[in-house]
Parts: sequence; structure tokens; C-alpha cells
Amino acid sequence: MAVDALDTRILRLLIEQPRTSVREYARILGVARGTLQARLDRLERDGVITGTGPTLSPAALGHPVLAFVHLEVTQGHLVEVGDALAAVPEIIEAFSTTGGGDLLTRVVARDNGHLEDVIQRLIQLPGVVRTRTDVALRERVAHRVLPLVESVGRAAGGQG
Repeated sequence: MAVDALDTRILRLLIEQPRTSVREYARILGVARGTLQARLDRLERDGVITGTGPTLSPAALGHPVLAFVHLEVTQGHLVEVGDALAAVPEIIEAFSTTGGGDLLTRVVARDNGHLEDVIQRLIQLPGVVRTRTDVALRERVAHRVLPLVESVGRAAGGQG
């Protein structure tokens, strides 16, 4: 889907001021409320905007340890293992990958002992051959999309 200069400005506002009303966004952007709402609806329908809820901190929820656990899976069991991962609350993301493993999970834990318990649970899942764990020490770049939005907007000939 093409993202133009107005879309880029809308997305920037959504990221920078997520609690502002549609009416206020329209005022800030100098467009009609109906125009803004139509753009928002299209961006949601096209999958550019995928959520509107709050971003939560696992650390603030008592899970400050972050690890990336790679899982090697027996051929033909990827779907079953993926489904089983969804039942583990400490797994906050999981992706099929190429390279050294079949699945990459983002795991949070209360402490290192809890992380070990979660890994042991993963190892016991039918179809999991082995795991490899990388513990994150410090976040260097927080999850972000605004630089990408601005880059896409510039490429579309808009002002980022």
C-alpha cells in the first residue's frame, strides 16, 4: 500500500501523541475530520495500523529478564510447536526463522532461575530437539517505527 505525505504525518502524530482525539489530530494537521477518519480507516484496513492499545513493560510487570530462545524443531512439527508456545505466558513473541534454528522466541522471566524453568518447559515440548538462549543485557534501540515511517514518507515524495 502506498503511504503518502499526509499518511506519514498522521502516523507520526499517532506515534508521538497516542492519546489525542481524532478531532484534535484533524485540527493539528489542518484537514477535515472526515478526511482524517477515512485515512485512519484505510491505514487500519490495509494493515499499516495494527493496534491502538498501550505498550506494556514486562519489567514493570515483574519480569525484568529478557532472553531470545532459538528452538530447533523436528521436521514436520513446526505448527504443533508454534501452537504449544502460545500456551507459555512468558513467551511474548515467536517467529519462524531461517538459519541456526526453526523458531526464535522472545522470553521474559522474573529472574535467571525462572528463565531456566521456562527453557526447561520449552525443551520438554514434543518436537523440540534443542534450544539455544541469548540473554539480553541492555536495550540499545527500543522498538520503534517512526524512523521507518519517515523514510517511507520521504521515498513517496512527502515531507517526513
